[in-house]
Amino acid sequence: MKTPVLFVCLCLLSFLSAAQPRAYRHRSDKQRLDDRSPAIMPYNRLTQSAGTVLSYGDPKLENHTLDMALLPGQTQLVIEDRYGIAVLDRPSRRIVHRWTFRDVPAYKALMSTYSGIEVFSHQNQTYIVWGASEREKGQSGLMIASWADGTIGKVELLPFVPVAPAPIALANDVAVRAEGGETYLYVVLNGNNQLAKVRFSDRSVVWTAQTGVAPFGVALAGDQAYVTNWAGPVPDSTSTHETAGVPWGAAYIDPRTGAMARGSVTVIDLKTGKPETSIEVGLHPNAIISRRDGRVLYVANGNSDNISVIDAQTRRVTDSIAVGLFRGQTAYIGSTPNALALDPTETTLYVANGLDNALAVVSLADSSRVRGYVPTQAYPAGVLCLGNELYVANLEGNGARIATAVELGTSQTAQPQKPGQQAYTAHRQLATLSCIAVPTEAQLVNYTADVRRMSLQFRLALAEQLPRPNRAPRPVPERIGEPSVFKHVVYIIKENRTYDQVLGDMREGKGMPSLCVFGDSVTPNQHQLAREFMLLDNYYVSGKSSAEGHHWADAAMVTDYTEKSVRAWFRSYPHVLYDALVYNKKGMIWNNALDHGKTVRIYGEACTCEFDKKQYDWQKLYQMRQAGQPFSFTNTTTISRVRPILAMDFPGCDDETINDQMRADAFIRELNEASARPGDEWPNLMVMSLPNDHTAGMSPEFPTPRAMVADNDLAVGRIVEAISKSRFAANTVIFITEDDSQSGWDHVSAYRTTGFVISPYSRLRRTVRTNYNQTSMIRTIEQILGLPPMNVIDATALPMFDCFIDQPNPVPFTALPNRVRLDEMNKPLSSLRGRALHYARESVEQAEEGIDTGEDELMNEILWFATKGNAPYPRFRMAADKQ
Repeated sequence: MKTPVLFVCLCLLSFLSAAQPRAYRHRSDKQRLDDRSPAIMPYNRLTQSAGTVLSYGDPKLENHTLDMALLPGQTQLVIEDRYGIAVLDRPSRRIVHRWTFRDVPAYKALMSTYSGIEVFSHQNQTYIVWGASEREKGQSGLMIASWADGTIGKVELLPFVPVAPAPIALANDVAVRAEGGETYLYVVLNGNNQLAKVRFSDRSVVWTAQTGVAPFGVALAGDQAYVTNWAGPVPDSTSTHETAGVPWGAAYIDPRTGAMARGSVTVIDLKTGKPETSIEVGLHPNAIISRRDGRVLYVANGNSDNISVIDAQTRRVTDSIAVGLFRGQTAYIGSTPNALALDPTETTLYVANGLDNALAVVSLADSSRVRGYVPTQAYPAGVLCLGNELYVANLEGNGARIATAVELGTSQTAQPQKPGQQAYTAHRQLATLSCIAVPTEAQLVNYTADVRRMSLQFRLALAEQLPRPNRAPRPVPERIGEPSVFKHVVYIIKENRTYDQVLGDMREGKGMPSLCVFGDSVTPNQHQLAREFMLLDNYYVSGKSSAEGHHWADAAMVTDYTEKSVRAWFRSYPHVLYDALVYNKKGMIWNNALDHGKTVRIYGEACTCEFDKKQYDWQKLYQMRQAGQPFSFTNTTTISRVRPILAMDFPGCDDETINDQMRADAFIRELNEASARPGDEWPNLMVMSLPNDHTAGMSPEFPTPRAMVADNDLAVGRIVEAISKSRFAANTVIFITEDDSQSGWDHVSAYRTTGFVISPYSRLRRTVRTNYNQTSMIRTIEQILGLPPMNVIDATALPMFDCFIDQPNPVPFTALPNRVRLDEMNKPLSSLRGRALHYARESVEQAEEGIDTGEDELMNEILWFATKGNAPYPRFRMAADKQ
């Protein structure tokens, strides 16, 4: 009896010795995302807005507020949201009117663009104008709505013709000015790289002027228009500076990171439409405003965390105001300024810092210093200062969770649904607006402390601690630069599943079995990994879709371009990171590793796989693999630094036509080749995309959803087995995450997903309930490889200390065989009727568009029907339903 007791005690001591160092701890570490006040976000941030927060919108949709403008009479605001506009009565703080694109059948496919709404009067009539477009093609232009007697009247679309290669003109910001008795609109055409001058009386285009790449904002000063260019100047064909692809063109990039290398403001003569000069500013310039006298303009630089101050007389930048919450000796980026407002005296500038979830308060009368910060909800994207009140459009609000009550302009509120099979999904959230009194100096001191506290700023000091000499190697060193037992990290990114969908049947965790559709019979390897190593039942993705998810998974943050594109994705759906605008200034985890002398290999991530799709379908490729026949394809990338480290024999992640066994084969082949060579040349960091748990729904061209998930599960098992039985096993750790959870449901959180940590030092055989997310995983990889954090988010993330013990258990993992035939095909359309036929046809359409380019909520319904038949689809719960 003594030996087992001693063994247990040693294991306990070993576990305690590797547990999370006390200095890193925060009370939110043990909470779940369904806890409230302050709300925990899925990227190690807490949010609790100052003032009053108003929520509105259709609770069945993913709502986002974008911008605001004041209506005549000063008592009402018009709010631009993704699905239309709403009117706020300031005294009562109620939404009193709403118009949505769905109200007009001809406009139902439109969404509001990134930012920019204006109110003006013409011939004694008030009008509201803002940009709208369909996604990537179709209608695109300026919405014009009349406003009278407290009601939104006629709404019309003023279309703009796209300029090739752009498929849509993509109207965004707009400025209004009266000239010679006429009213003129100056409209930014983000797709066309143009500014258009429109005479409002007859809706005619007076001129169009060339801007830089992906123009965003416009401000008028004197006789000039100043236009910010998100992607900088148009590349010169004679330039030797590197460029990379952005939708419908190219832009200058930093070859080290793949991020934009230049930001610019184009100055255009209002009368002639002639571009006069280009002013260099920071990276990703977005919002721009002018002082009333037109002498000074302010530009928010979303990828530089500063504000450029432009003198309109000299057309030069005279100052650069650092507004990031984490500015200091270590230049952490990621605060992401993206909206601006001046107070009535024009002595204070309010800056919406998206990823700080706060407004920076800048004193313009005192050497342009930041006086403090005001907390908002998630991702402030629009701000107005009216007298002593601040109004903030929170683009992400409270995230993908529904508030208790929804203001719909009447006494109606969203009622809690009946108890039962309830869940959350990634595309159900409300639009929110913060109403905040301008703080006194004393209040601002307290608000600033709140913002720093909710940003977990205390962990910055821990990230900056110098390594101590003569430290023994540990799985996750306490300080960056101290030795780790690991030399190799394998980082696997899968596609779109929630925790409950896959692991909800495990009694060891907080799951709901009734929501589990890909349980042990479909995913035996993931279940076995959870049993042999650990079950993470409090692990979260940080974004709601793959267009966000791969950025979060690879960079631990998203740029303003990604965030302002959320749900609409007008220019691109950049889940394979081919659009250079999604790269932040410090880049991705691979260039962080390369910059610090580590070797890197990318398997299928950040690339596009090209092959003859007319020649190969899923069945053909599956049969070819079974017969051992080769398959010809090419991986391509727009980022030069990725090319040398890209595994060209591993098929890219953007096409589920290729089964995951082919990807596992390619990886294992390279592993075996590395094992056969003398020494240790296996890369320090390997980033892999393994996408087929996404599924193709009920498309007859593909296997059933459970077969595709089983394919993915078997690939995971085979890869883990191969590594654990290789000569690299003792010093290798494997991290596995989903990129997002958009095609699923979960009873705890829309963001909760499956995560795995696998190594000889990770055989805990228990449930880890610490609150971890994708940024925690990135930070842990950095901690192991001795890499500094890339940005403000991973710098404050919690390393996954609780997933390791100090004593290794070298028993290899043995993959379990699939329990579902991998070639179990969906039924042909000719054999289907009713809902099955409808869902199959919708699946065909989505599969043709490619991974993650369809309608996510519809895919959820398809997957439920495919796995559960006519069982009632889950009710999607309100916050009041939480237990």
